[in-house]
Amino acid sequence: MYWNSLNDDLRRRYDRKVYKLALSSGCSCPNRDGTLDTRGCIFCDGAGAFAETGDIPAQLTAARRRVAAKAGKAPLFIAYFQSFTNTYAPAERLRGLYTAAMAPEDIVALSIATRPDCLPPEVLELLRELNRIKPVWVELGLQTIHPQSAAYIRRGYDLPVFDQAVRELKAAGITVVVHQILGLPGETEEMMAATARYIGASGADGIKFHLLHVLRGTDLAADWEAGRVACLDLEAYIAALEACLRSIPREMVVHRLTGDGAKRDLLSPLWSGDKKRVLNAIRNAFLRDDLEQGSAL
Repeated sequence: MYWNSLNDDLRRRYDRKVYKLALSSGCSCPNRDGTLDTRGCIFCDGAGAFAETGDIPAQLTAARRRVAAKAGKAPLFIAYFQSFTNTYAPAERLRGLYTAAMAPEDIVALSIATRPDCLPPEVLELLRELNRIKPVWVELGLQTIHPQSAAYIRRGYDLPVFDQAVRELKAAGITVVVHQILGLPGETEEMMAATARYIGASGADGIKFHLLHVLRGTDLAADWEAGRVACLDLEAYIAALEACLRSIPREMVVHRLTGDGAKRDLLSPLWSGDKKRVLNAIRNAFLRDDLEQGSAL
């Protein structure tokens, strides 16, 4: 059994556990501010879309406090701008946010979640510059390669935009991590594996797998309540996840095996709310099936 987990990769690099500190950039999103749309992606609940940036050192202190109980002595951290489109602002504003987040000695890398269509030349140059100081990761929300699925979730850009973003980021020396959603309506296990295979061949360094889950107040929730959307059960999710892992290169870093929403807003699938049970079930299945990342290539 083998998959190249982020935890193992970081332990090899730093010889200890490394924790992510979630930060807010206060950036909005072109899918919400009217540039592309005002509704956001169909699964997005909009929480924090236009959150106040806040003081980055204060955010880091608060985030460290949240992980203190499990972090032990002398932990290391990744500063992670997580929600919404964290390159969707003037480069000089971003410079202040990013440099403040990278400044502490115990921060070993900067991770930035964004959209492939929000990486103008001046932002790419900023990322190149900062990557000379500490490693910079950019996380791109691709979700799927299939046009019908992309249209349904209102992604707002076509596949060549993603391809170009990966090329430009890699040319700048940036580590690229790509998000994929498993369980999009109408997608078969083979279609999901095809998306993973595409990501694996794209030049990206890492991948994050997410489960399609339904949160209260989203447009997806309306479709689910009307019976137009069904979520995967746990066994089907694990089978799709295994097919995807077999379809990516052995050296690609797997940053996440599943994702979960806030329990107070989770409508479906309810099994995803028990994260410990889900991760145990995934690992037990990997052992049972002798999963080998990259074995289908």
